[in-house]
Amino acid sequence: MKRTALPGSFDELDIRVGRVLDAVEARTRKPTYRLTVDFGPEIGTRVSCGAYRNYRAQDLVGRLVVAIVNLGPRQMGPETSEVLVLGVTNARGETIYLTTESDVPLGVNVF
Repeated sequence: MKRTALPGSFDELDIRVGRVLDAVEARTRKPTYRLTVDFGPEIGTRVSCGAYRNYRAQDLVGRLVVAIVNLGPRQMGPETSEVLVLGVTNARGETIYLTTESDVPLGVNVF
């Protein structure tokens, strides 16, 4: 049975897995990283700006992340964030990014 997306529903979100290729200091007011993420051949490489400052930048490179890829670009000061890398806050108030339990193909849909 085919699901029909309702306006404003979860079905409208395109959530994919990507691999962080680069993580550098973003040029924003708040301490933020500018992540370059590879989502495979269908989507390609996109940029995300996020406050994952409890990680060292070099420790993020090569990691898989889960991101929403169809929200459209958002301006963050002089930076443009093209995708939203998903995360949660732990008990210490640190942002923890969402990832997969094992290696999966880049660009795979999260359902």
